[in-house]
Amino acid sequence: MLVLVSTPIGNLGDISQRALATLEEADVVVSEDTRKTGFLLTHFGIKKPQISFREDNEKRALPKVMEILELGKTVALVTDAGTPSISDPGFVLVRSALEKNIPISAVPGPTALIMALVLSGLPVHSFTFRGFPPRKSGARKRWLEIDLASPHTLIFYESPYRLIEFLKDAMDVFGDRKCAVANDLTKKFEMILRGTISDVMKDLQKEPLRGEYCVVIAGISE
Repeated sequence: MLVLVSTPIGNLGDISQRALATLEEADVVVSEDTRKTGFLLTHFGIKKPQISFREDNEKRALPKVMEILELGKTVALVTDAGTPSISDPGFVLVRSALEKNIPISAVPGPTALIMALVLSGLPVHSFTFRGFPPRKSGARKRWLEIDLASPHTLIFYESPYRLIEFLKDAMDVFGDRKCAVANDLTKKFEMILRGTISDVMKDLQKEPLRGEYCVVIAGISE
């Protein structure tokens, strides 16, 4: 069986008893970053062999993982934080397992996009998760224009190196809509800024940017 195990996005206290039990019972843990997962396993006293399964090596690692699954072993898939395959490696493994009729399950848990959404103060009844935007401004604006007339709350992930440029492009495309930007969710210095896009950009320039950010932007109806 392949089991997708959600892990904390910051606070280790958020891990579930079922997640720990699943990691303990698995034959192999497939990890996005074996060092980070190794820290998690060590913290909870779990000793398991790991296989690296990152975005840049997942196609090379896939045959080895599939061989283990086809031997009837249980594989737990984890990423650095949150739910596997949500803007992280995992999709190709899930699809390959399904093609081979290998049973798949998941242990639900933390996901940054949902936490950012419910804390944003923007409508939560209907939303669209868009993941990471393109890196270049022209491509990014064309990509944003797809949702220009969308009534749904929009959610994005962005790095600290492109966050301000992303918000500038978002304001060019959408106008100065309401938004929220979240960082360090569940951690000691958890931060969420709310206001118009221009207001949030001003606030972001007051402190150094670090870590991954989650951006929530109102849909056109709001």
